Amino acid sequence: MSMTKIIYKTGDATVPDTSGSAVIAQICNDLGRWGKGFVVAVSARWKQPELAYRDWYEQREFNDFGLGAVQFVRVTPDVHVANMIGQHGIRSSAGGAPIRYEAVDQALEKLAEFAAVSNASVQMPRIGCGLAGGSWDRIEPLIHARLSSRSISVVVYDLE
Repeated sequence: MSMTKIIYKTGDATVPDTSGSAVIAQICNDLGRWGKGFVVAVSARWKQPELAYRDWYEQREFNDFGLGAVQFVRVTPDVHVANMIGQHGIRSSAGGAPIRYEAVDQALEKLAEFAAVSNASVQMPRIGCGLAGGSWDRIEPLIHARLSSRSISVVVYDLE
């Protein structure tokens, strides 16, 4: 299988630059908290991802909510938002930043499966590198391994 390159663009990741199906990927925490970071931009555009995440968290005793899990929420006929649980807690501590690279890797694997079946591109900000405290030098190789290596188109947006 051929490998595609990650495309880097300046712009808003909530406005996917694609004519086909797309999945907008974002990292969420495992505490049921929503209100800072990229999720705010998502909520400003669509209510469904936040409502679905909060319900997923509230029902966690009966579902797969937890590190490495992914919830796919349809927001338009051609666009889904992937709520990926890749952050333990919301604050850095003596144990380090909230990012959990293994959970991000597991979530990206699920994202790849969904994108392949849906024939969708993946659009995202530099996931895990804001409030989660992650390093793009560690996340980018995971994206290559899970998505680009399967010829899934990935566009990463940096705000102006």
